[in-house]
Amino acid sequence: MIFLSRELTRRVRINFNDMQLYSTNNSNNVVDLRTAVLKSLPEDKGLFMPKKIRGLDPRFIKNIGAYSFEEIAFHVSANLIGEYIPAAELYSIVSKAINFPAPVKRITGNISTLELFHGPSLAFKDFGARFMAELMSYFTRKGEEKITILVATSGDTGGAVAAGFYDTPGIEVIILYPSGRVSALQEKQLTTLGKNISAVEVAGSFDDCQALVKSAFLDPELNKKYNLSSANSINIARLIPQSFYYFEAYKQLEDKTSVSFCVPSGNFGNLTAGLFVKKMGLPIKHLIAATNKNDVVPRYLESGHYTPVESYTTISNAMDVGAPSNFSRILELYQKDWKAITKDIIGYSFSDEQTRACMLRVHRDHNYICDPHGAVGFLASEEYLKKYPNGHVVFLETAHPAKFLDVVEACLETKLTVPPRLAALADKTKKADKLSSAFSEFKSFLLSR
Repeated sequence: MIFLSRELTRRVRINFNDMQLYSTNNSNNVVDLRTAVLKSLPEDKGLFMPKKIRGLDPRFIKNIGAYSFEEIAFHVSANLIGEYIPAAELYSIVSKAINFPAPVKRITGNISTLELFHGPSLAFKDFGARFMAELMSYFTRKGEEKITILVATSGDTGGAVAAGFYDTPGIEVIILYPSGRVSALQEKQLTTLGKNISAVEVAGSFDDCQALVKSAFLDPELNKKYNLSSANSINIARLIPQSFYYFEAYKQLEDKTSVSFCVPSGNFGNLTAGLFVKKMGLPIKHLIAATNKNDVVPRYLESGHYTPVESYTTISNAMDVGAPSNFSRILELYQKDWKAITKDIIGYSFSDEQTRACMLRVHRDHNYICDPHGAVGFLASEEYLKKYPNGHVVFLETAHPAKFLDVVEACLETKLTVPPRLAALADKTKKADKLSSAFSEFKSFLLSR
């Protein structure tokens, strides 16, 4: 492993400088990577941002076809993290976390999909959760402190984090999810593991769950009892691995001219990672923000005014976010320059009716089954190509369609083959504590544990 890491480092020069991060609310509040990952949020209620996103050696991108996905992930992470983690250790972290594929499949002449559901929980968040678990284990390997991870989920994050951190020594995970707003299989994924994984069913929306997590991080009494961290995309450790698969997708494309990526978006961590990638030098023409009825960012892109709202419930539930946390990182990347943002990001939103019609049409015309989120991505890709007909769009298929069994089967009027790892959940017993969305109740719950 050490030999391979040195060989990779020799083949392409990496700019090794330690990664430093600052708060989006105070540029003078600078921390190292370990602090940012284990702490998740600054005290000033901002988000941690890299002080600098370095460009990759152009030779690496030009010769990207010569690298495996694992090698790509190592180079990209090393470019971001620098010497803070020794190369051999970083390669070990990457190789343990990124050990499943992310294939690109052509749907139409100029629309492809990047399938991100081949990991343990069958969702794109496996990349972030597994990398974060390995990174936190590395930072806490001396066993000096126990970490309690609080995570809010609108569906897929919970299952990925549960799988990624299951039975990890020194780390306990508490997952908050909105009651009645995740699919049955998603709920089973995050409520049936036990051991160091606990679930809290909140009477409210994802935004309510996210607000509870953020309030907990800022509460002195809770921070005295717990070493709190988060596995949501508010944690910078989630965004680092989500940058890997943009490079992997680009590698697989035969025609690499005028490539854009379409990202079904909720909390906008995935799209923010794509913006990091663009700054690192991958030749992406546009990032396309595809949303459901929760269209606060597409409306901002159109008007220049950002107005968070209470989230709506839709069939693409992982995108049901009315106040996306990572929007502040997007503003920071562009120094709040709306015109500059709109040069790189184009947004579209679609209704449930449009989403269902698209799922049916793609299955009928192209023999491909989209999950509801992927269908929103396909719709946005089509819309984008009306304006840029010579481009090629890769939309992110973020979860296996079987995770949304009732919606997909009803729409397509066909039975899906459920992967064994999902089918095995059917007979497992859900275990979750039920709470209101009041922070006082959540705080009392945590203090009583």
